[in-house]
Amino acid sequence: MYSRTLIRTAAVLATVTGLVGGTVAAAPAHGTGHHDSAGDWPQRLIDRSPGLVQPKALTVDHSIGARRAAQEVHLAQQLYTFWNTGQRRYLDAAISPRFRDNTLPPGRPQGPAGPVLASANFRAAVPDLTCELSDLLVTGDRITARLVFRGHFAGTFDGVRGQGQSVDFNAIDIQHVGTDRITEDWHIEDNTTLLAQLGVHA
Repeated sequence: MYSRTLIRTAAVLATVTGLVGGTVAAAPAHGTGHHDSAGDWPQRLIDRSPGLVQPKALTVDHSIGARRAAQEVHLAQQLYTFWNTGQRRYLDAAISPRFRDNTLPPGRPQGPAGPVLASANFRAAVPDLTCELSDLLVTGDRITARLVFRGHFAGTFDGVRGQGQSVDFNAIDIQHVGTDRITEDWHIEDNTTLLAQLGVHA
């Protein structure tokens, strides 16, 4: 499973509120000799490479500079492309070998092995799992993301065989970015909705 751990909701909401309050949707382009329209600057930070998850909405603190902002947006795209596809190469590109999960669920190993196991277990239950990057906020050395996971319970979870019922639930992540990759995270998932959709009792 992606997670069964709930962190303090108030702390997460306070963090997200603080991030939103200190960010802007756009800023003048650097080194172009002209000013872009209000939405151009953050949109230009997105890697449009085929296969990478694209954020539906992007808010960036332009005070961190275009290079750092683009790096953090790209790391987020790689991380959530891993969750969208299950392909390990995207995870390896996004997180440090010393990555730490600060909201580690019981039974999940610490470090990069944790997301690998979580993804494999989740896809055993929901083989067509997708991860939508609905909102991406970038400020300082923090990335905050609102995610929507979707798919169909056509596999097996906790001894229960799915009947193809739809899965659609939200999650919020906070990622701490080091020099070149993500070094730690905090995450919270709407497990109540997920388990109800799976027909499994916690």
